[in-house]
Amino acid sequence: MLRVSRFSFRSYASVTNVRYLQSNGNLSKSIQDRYKEKLENAAKQKGLSSAQELKQQLKAQIEASKLEMNKIDPLNALTEFEQQQAKANIKKQVKSLGPIDPTKPKEPYKTLNSFIKLDKMKELGKTEIEFLWRARFNDPNALVAAVPLETFDVMYKLARRNPTFVLPLPKEDAQLEENVAGEGTPLEMHFVQWAFVGPETTHCMITSLMEFKLHKEYARPHTTIAFHSELKDKEVILMNGTVEKESAMTIGEAQMLLLNLQRFYGAMGVQSDIALERIALLEAFNRGGEDFEMEKLVKLSQSMEN
Repeated sequence: MLRVSRFSFRSYASVTNVRYLQSNGNLSKSIQDRYKEKLENAAKQKGLSSAQELKQQLKAQIEASKLEMNKIDPLNALTEFEQQQAKANIKKQVKSLGPIDPTKPKEPYKTLNSFIKLDKMKELGKTEIEFLWRARFNDPNALVAAVPLETFDVMYKLARRNPTFVLPLPKEDAQLEENVAGEGTPLEMHFVQWAFVGPETTHCMITSLMEFKLHKEYARPHTTIAFHSELKDKEVILMNGTVEKESAMTIGEAQMLLLNLQRFYGAMGVQSDIALERIALLEAFNRGGEDFEMEKLVKLSQSMEN
């Protein structure tokens, strides 16, 4: 039986029925007809026989420029993809959390001692610690886990080298930049950011990509996860998280994103072929390489293979 999560999150259905919409060829033909004479003149000035020959000559140069531009900002690849996603005959209003107020003083981050009496917990064994930690957040809407130290070490090292990523989420009421009639469940993109706020505290924040594009560094995350390393000598890292009540995100959707977060950051293992593919895609995104492919991201996030 496939073990989906080493964090003991519940498993959810895989992404299915993703549709990629084709661009309108008639629009392209209209533009070509409109500028045909100008293209012919430009070709003659370069000593070429036709506009077609001019386009062939410039094709390699154009493709090289496109690759170079995409390499600068890996988020460029997401814009066109998001615009292709649709829900037939539905127009949605974007629900924004609004930006973070840059003038508001930052609150100090919470350590493990903010939630439990750390000195008392240090006297307990691993099993007792895990039990009490889960009991502390005994709420169906809570995000809580006890992560094996070995698993966290793998994730931490990958997060240090690759502090940002994007994850697709199948969502009926997806917040998209543009709706085009189509079939299937749209995919809403989410931006992942890691922050190493203290020697024993690591945060992972997830924001809708639309929110991130709108507010940049002041974008408000809908889901925030904290990993606490104060008890690592017990071979366990304690995790807790919250989902903004005002966001359009449900607890189940947040858990689905966290499941894929584990997959791409090595928590399910780093030896299998598909695990190596996921890590390679994560690294391609962070270095801005042209080998980052949206279709591959969707495929690897759908797969239940680890």
